[in-house]
Amino acid sequence: MGFLRRSPGELVFEVFNTVLIGFISLVCIYPMLHVLLASFSEPLRIMNHQGPLLRPLGFSLEGYRVVFNTPSLFTGYRNTIFYVVIGSSLNMVMTTLGAYTLAQRDFLPKKFCMLFIVFTMYFTGGIIPNFLLVRNLGMLNTRWALIIPGAIGTWNMLVLRTAFLAVPRAMEDAARIDGANDLVILIRIMVPVSRATMAVVLLFYAVGHWNAWFNAMIYLPRARDLYPLQLFLREILISNSEVSGADTSIDFVGELVKYSTTIVSTVPILCLYPFLQRYFVKGVMMGSVKE
Repeated sequence: MGFLRRSPGELVFEVFNTVLIGFISLVCIYPMLHVLLASFSEPLRIMNHQGPLLRPLGFSLEGYRVVFNTPSLFTGYRNTIFYVVIGSSLNMVMTTLGAYTLAQRDFLPKKFCMLFIVFTMYFTGGIIPNFLLVRNLGMLNTRWALIIPGAIGTWNMLVLRTAFLAVPRAMEDAARIDGANDLVILIRIMVPVSRATMAVVLLFYAVGHWNAWFNAMIYLPRARDLYPLQLFLREILISNSEVSGADTSIDFVGELVKYSTTIVSTVPILCLYPFLQRYFVKGVMMGSVKE
């Protein structure tokens, strides 16, 4: 009945929004669908195919066979899971402590600290100073080279700080009257109230660790056994491209491996989104708008 009571302008606007959102969704979803269907297609047919791909062209697991027969693949998975779990945990602890400190209204050097922290978002030392720092701290060719230097993401900390500032001051004052210290207030009030924003920040950190490969290439030159998954998959792509260029008889398989590699590296992290999706919009808005 509500639909019938709408004016013609409202109906046109709703139809336009539906079509626009549907088109944007298709633009976002189809590339991934194309890669998925292509990864199960026959190499020769997919190479000769032009235009949209709506179903697998034949059926072949050759690309996945090449990827999963790579001995280093499971080592990469194990290392990446370590970096995601340990790295994200450290990120959340450090980011939460920093955000809570900067959210304290009575913290006198707050403005100076904010200016200093925001400065690092726009100006960095560069790759060479960072490499020298990691080397001088003795973290080169260790797991900690991929965890410690990025322990706090400045943007994520500012978002979480804004979420903490949105918590009513009365709740914190009531807890202090009852004898709660800062640690108790943080754990029992700030964190539960801001759990939506924290879930989004956690997702950002986890995705960042999962997709990271450049730092590993720089900081782990002699520790191949510590390579993350993405760096091993990069080697698979490069090696197949080089072989394909040298031998056209397996050029089609090399192209198929690229599709399979993309799926192998993307699907596991996509599994996190359904569990955190309900927090995503709420968490971003809460951490971005201050009352």
